Amino acid sequence: MPVPRGTTLDPSRTRDAIVSTATGLLYQRGLDGIGVAELCRELGVSKETLYRHFGSKDGLIQAVLERRSDRVVQWLAEVVADAGDDPARQLAALFDALGRWYGEPRFRGCAVLNAASQHHADPVRPIAARHLDRYLSLLTGIATRAGAADPAALGRQLLMLVEGATVCADHADADGRTAQLARAAALKLLRDG
Repeated sequence: MPVPRGTTLDPSRTRDAIVSTATGLLYQRGLDGIGVAELCRELGVSKETLYRHFGSKDGLIQAVLERRSDRVVQWLAEVVADAGDDPARQLAALFDALGRWYGEPRFRGCAVLNAASQHHADPVRPIAARHLDRYLSLLTGIATRAGAADPAALGRQLLMLVEGATVCADHADADGRTAQLARAAALKLLRDG
């Protein structure tokens, strides 16, 4: 990310570029899989630049995870909205989208929860809690629209299916059917709800 001579520096663009590049590195290698020196080399920035924009590696991790969470939650909210008004179609579309994600060659599970399992403390833990709360809100909305007797409980059950499927897709999906099986279970819960 070296800047040619005579170019005006744009701190927000620099910060954005660092976060974008670091997102892929940290997702593939894990939070502890890359040190600050190597991270800076890979990013093409000095330690001084990293610390000026983020204060520390933890500050960069926080920025990366917040952006990742925002992007994933927005993506799934759009998937649900694009599926129309029928809650069953919304839920099916959500699991279909997850299934496509699980099938990507660079899929490594949920970056936010992977980070939380590595660093069960600040700044990661509150980001993970917020991430799950946002998923829960989306899923509880589907349960509410479906007329579930207890939308909050059904939302939590659906969240467990989403997150369990994501973990299984990353670690135990030999036949590639995790999303399909979770989808069927979620739709049954919704019907019975």
